[in-house]
This record gives sequence, C-alpha cells and structure tokens, in this order.
Amino acid sequence: MQPSPAQSARDEVTTAFRAYLRAMLDGDTDALDNLLADGCTLTHITGYVQPKNEWLSQMRAGQFLYHRIEEKSVTVEIEGSTARVSGRFVTDATVYGTRANWRLHMTMDYVREADTWSVIRAAATTW
Repeated sequence: MQPSPAQSARDEVTTAFRAYLRAMLDGDTDALDNLLADGCTLTHITGYVQPKNEWLSQMRAGQFLYHRIEEKSVTVEIEGSTARVSGRFVTDATVYGTRANWRLHMTMDYVREADTWSVIRAAATTW
C-alpha cells in the first residue's frame, strides 16, 4: 500500500531535517548550503538573525562546531508546499570557543521547490 501524499511529504521533510542535523554534526557546509534556501536566516538564542552565508562562513572558520545532538521531541506539520519542524534538543556545541550542552527548542520552516524541501527560516530558543 502506498503512503498518503501527506505522509510522503512528512517523510520527505523528516529526511531533509535529519540530513540538516547530520550535516551540522559533520561540519559539511556544502551540504548545508544545498539544504538551506538562498535567503534563509537563522535566529540564534540571542535573538540575532543571521544570514545563511554568514553562518556557513563562521562554520567554515570553526566558530560553530557541533559535537552531538540529542533529540528529545520532534513534530512535523505540513500545509501544502510549506512545512514546519519543531523540536527540543540537547546540543553539545562549541560556539565562539565556548563548549556547552545547549537545551534548544528549534523551529524550522521549509518550502517545497520542485521536488526539494528547503529551509527558509530556522530559529532556536532555550527551554
């Protein structure tokens, strides 16, 4: 039996989200560049809204190093050609030289372009 279109979309977004997490852990900025839409922004826990290219540049310079990401909960909501992934994570990361376990609530908005789900906005807050 074929999955429903809604379930297929949910599976595709979940796969794209897990690829994003894997690329962060691997420090694979080329993969991240492909997973994030050109105008994507990332809002950090400080409230700073960072353009995609600036974040990738800082990752390449070693200012953001991700060591482990422990998933606590994740939900995926689909509405037509947009999706939202929301979840809680404990992220072991070194940010600007300080290593800590960050308790993050992440929200990522996706848009479907052709056959690809791309992140258009990501935001992290603490929990």
